[in-house]
Amino acid sequence: MSSSLPNRPLLKSVVAFTPLAGAVAFPVVVPLLMVRVSVAAGVMAAVLVGTVWIVVMLRTAEMPGHH
Repeated sequence: MSSSLPNRPLLKSVVAFTPLAGAVAFPVVVPLLMVRVSVAAGVMAAVLVGTVWIVVMLRTAEMPGHH
């Protein structure tokens, strides 16, 4: 059974962009918050950004179908 999504090109661009967005956002946001706000804010941002990044990557992952 195949799943045909109406927004297939949009999903493909999200799948391609997600690893890049996380790889850029994480090392930029966390140190900036640590320097400008506090270490605790940086640690909290690391947990939140990391969690959101992993969840989005798992939700948009293109997994092979089971036959």
